[in-house]
Amino acid sequence: MRIVVKVGTSTLAHPGGLLNIRHTEDLVRVWSDIQNAGHQLIVVSSAATGLGAGKLQIEKPGDLVTKQAAAAVGQCELMYTYDKLFSEYNHTVAQLLMTGSDFENEERHINFKNTMDKLLEFKALPIINENDTVATEEIKVGDNDTLSAMVAVNVSADLLILLSDIDGLFTADPHTDPNAKLISVVSEINDDILALGGDEGSAFGTGGMRTKLHAAQICTEKNCDMIIANGEKPDILYDIVDGKAVGTRFIKR
Repeated sequence: MRIVVKVGTSTLAHPGGLLNIRHTEDLVRVWSDIQNAGHQLIVVSSAATGLGAGKLQIEKPGDLVTKQAAAAVGQCELMYTYDKLFSEYNHTVAQLLMTGSDFENEERHINFKNTMDKLLEFKALPIINENDTVATEEIKVGDNDTLSAMVAVNVSADLLILLSDIDGLFTADPHTDPNAKLISVVSEINDDILALGGDEGSAFGTGGMRTKLHAAQICTEKNCDMIIANGEKPDILYDIVDGKAVGTRFIKR
C-alpha cells in the first residue's frame, strides 16, 4: 500500500515551538515499522516555521519575511532530526520542498512524479514540506493539509492519513461541547459536513478542521481514502494500516 502521512506542528512540537524529541522518535519508530512491512511511505511534515521561531526565540512570526527566515532555520533542524532518527532504523530519507506552482507547471509536475517514483523504487522515504522560504501568496499552497492531499493524488496513493491533535471529525467542537460525538465514516462531503469545519489552527500551525475537509475533498474525488486521527499515540498507525476503525475515514468516490 502507498501511504501519505501528514504530521502537523501540534503533533511534532511543544507549544513554544521547540521539537518534541521523544514524540518524534516514537513516530519515526512506527513509520520505520510500516516501511519494513513492505508499504511505501511518504511523510508530509510541518513544523519548520515553528521550530525556527523556537530556535530563534521569537513569537509566532506575523510578517512574511520573518516567517521565511524562521522556516529556513527550522527546516534544517527538522531534516537533521529526521535523518538522524531514521538512520537508526537503516532508512534513507529524502527532502522535497514544494510550492503550488510545482503542481501547476506541467514540466515540474512530471519531474516531481518521476522523482517520487524513483525515490520509492530506491526504498527511500520522501519527507515533503512547503518551501516556505520562497513561497509567496501567488505560488504557495498555504497549508500542509492541502499539500499532503495534492501529493497523495499526484503519487496515486491508496491512503492519506492526517495526524493532528484531535481524534477526528466531531459533530461539534469537542473542546467546548461535552456532547460532541466522533464521526467514524464520511461517505459524502456535503454542506452539513463542511459546516463542521472551523477556522482556527494551532499556535504555530496554519491548519484547522476546515483545511482538513478541503484535503478530504481533493483526495476522495481522486480515488484516495483519507483518515483524520490523533497523532499523540503513534501506535494507532498500526491499527490504521491493519484496516481497523480509527479516527474519521473519508471514503473515496
